[in-house]
Amino acid sequence: MRGAGATMAAVTPDGTRVYVTRQTTDAVSVIDTATDTVTDTVTVGTGPTGVVITPDGTRAYVASFSGSVSAIDTATNTVVATILAGDVPILLAVSSDGARVYVTNAGSSSVSVIDTATNTTTDNIGVSAQPRFPALSPDGAHLYVPNSGPDTVSVIDTATRTVVENIGAGDGPTGIAVFPDGTRAYVGNADGGTVEVMATTAIPDQGPMSGGTTVTLTGHHLANATAVHFGTAQAVITANTATSVTVTSPAGAGVVPVTVTTAGGTGTLGSFYYMPTPALTGISPDAGPVSGSDQEIVITGRNLAGAIDVYFGTTRAVIQRVSNTQVTVRAAHAPAPGAVTVTVITSGGSADGPFYTYVDQPTITDVSPSAGPTTGGTGVTITGTGLTYTEQVTFHGTPAPFAVISDTTVTAVSPPSATEGTFDVTATTPGGTSSGSFTYVSPPGI
Repeated sequence: MRGAGATMAAVTPDGTRVYVTRQTTDAVSVIDTATDTVTDTVTVGTGPTGVVITPDGTRAYVASFSGSVSAIDTATNTVVATILAGDVPILLAVSSDGARVYVTNAGSSSVSVIDTATNTTTDNIGVSAQPRFPALSPDGAHLYVPNSGPDTVSVIDTATRTVVENIGAGDGPTGIAVFPDGTRAYVGNADGGTVEVMATTAIPDQGPMSGGTTVTLTGHHLANATAVHFGTAQAVITANTATSVTVTSPAGAGVVPVTVTTAGGTGTLGSFYYMPTPALTGISPDAGPVSGSDQEIVITGRNLAGAIDVYFGTTRAVIQRVSNTQVTVRAAHAPAPGAVTVTVITSGGSADGPFYTYVDQPTITDVSPSAGPTTGGTGVTITGTGLTYTEQVTFHGTPAPFAVISDTTVTAVSPPSATEGTFDVTATTPGGTSSGSFTYVSPPGI
């Protein structure tokens, strides 16, 4: 069997067919496993990558780079719905009851939640940069998403549809598989060439020192638990089955063992990390275009490890890298220009700190005078809009001395030019660049 651009495959629950995405041909090939031949081809969106099949085998869902997810009726092998997801949807996971499909979006660093009854996107959950293969816990309570940019795994509570923690991983986490009993996960780190074993017996395993975190403990023989302790402090039990205990963490500090007591005795189900409240001290650069950009912005402070989210006002920024003293992000499109508060959220709490200013694209409407000698030294008035944050003025690429007079006026002095001609006069601000023109004229001579 051959198929140009074959990328990923999914097998129907009865094992009779395989659906294969073909990224370069914008199609899905259907293979009959009895004859190992391609029996059908289904056209989908541009650049299909991930594919999953619902547990009942009636639908195949295909994520395409173009921004859509195609729902294929496996009885007729036709697309019955085209669902808008985030930017560059690539990979998928389906819940055990087939009610929801989760889609990682590499472009928008988010996870889309699709309701399979209506074939609509009902939520978009922000994660960190470059999310990859998602995987559900056996009970469906948590979705694990490796983020290959900051080397973390985002843990999403599927009931609240929020990220409850970011767990540090190896270099370039890409794939993840959860052990059938839900007590651990195996993370493939593509860039590091390693597989990491991640304990999942306490999720989340981090929270504020004040307590109040909802924690799910997973293990065996947990029915009729009589007590759960975080160190020496007792937690409040809110739900209990033979394989899990849900509790509310008590107040505490440091790293403490988590123990569960039943009629059979007391066992340890991991550790819990009490995280101090974060604090912010600075941001650089502190301004950028209202349209957002790929420029990296470094936020400095204390107790920033495990940062879950960063907001510039109401706009979520995408986390690129995290350490205890720095969070590096990229700013997304903002609703309007202006200064907004920067907020960093960690497992220990949230901190508001410096301001970030969204700046409109500048415009230059006039350069006066519009000509001067090649020797330079001409005083020029540049008029336009959005010039308050001007960082540089150049004449034909050569920086010129300048002064910002107002949002509509900048004055500059033309530098010397080696040649005559009409060249660009460019003003650069955090919001972008705009250009006018200036003509260099040689002085008279013999």
